[in-house]
Amino acid sequence: MRRIVYTVDDIAQRVREMGEEIAGAYPPGEDLLLLGLLKGSFMFISDLIRDIPRPAQVDFLVASSYGSGTTSSGTVRLLYDPEANLAGRHVIIVEDIVDSGTTLNRLIPLLDARGPKSLEVCALLHKRIASNLVREARWVGFDAPPEFLIGYGLDHSEDFRNLPFIASL
Repeated sequence: MRRIVYTVDDIAQRVREMGEEIAGAYPPGEDLLLLGLLKGSFMFISDLIRDIPRPAQVDFLVASSYGSGTTSSGTVRLLYDPEANLAGRHVIIVEDIVDSGTTLNRLIPLLDARGPKSLEVCALLHKRIASNLVREARWVGFDAPPEFLIGYGLDHSEDFRNLPFIASL
């Protein structure tokens, strides 16, 4: 680990702000579903859902484009599909980090085809290096540096997810 990039307090404050922003973006009474992209988003979505001051539901999907390396393989594998019906609902894909954009570019058309009322992306981190994104993230916690990041759910070969902060490797 080289350095801490975002502290526990940095993350907590920004997640609280994002929860308020998301809550205010949808009319009261409208069905809101947060769709966490596992495994990396598990800590973020857990904190985020508690900071959204309105009813919201949670489901998950698993996709992978990394394997055991530190760069995207360019191939997205869907490993688990959400159980929730997306039709007619406001769906927010909750992503740990937008890096190459490969995963989102594969998932968004698949999820759009299921007829959600709206489909947005909420990312804790965005490296701003992806080109030709099908849909840009509506909510971004932090613009991330061009380093490999670990902690707060982000891993390297399944290690370091447990760190309460985000660090560079």
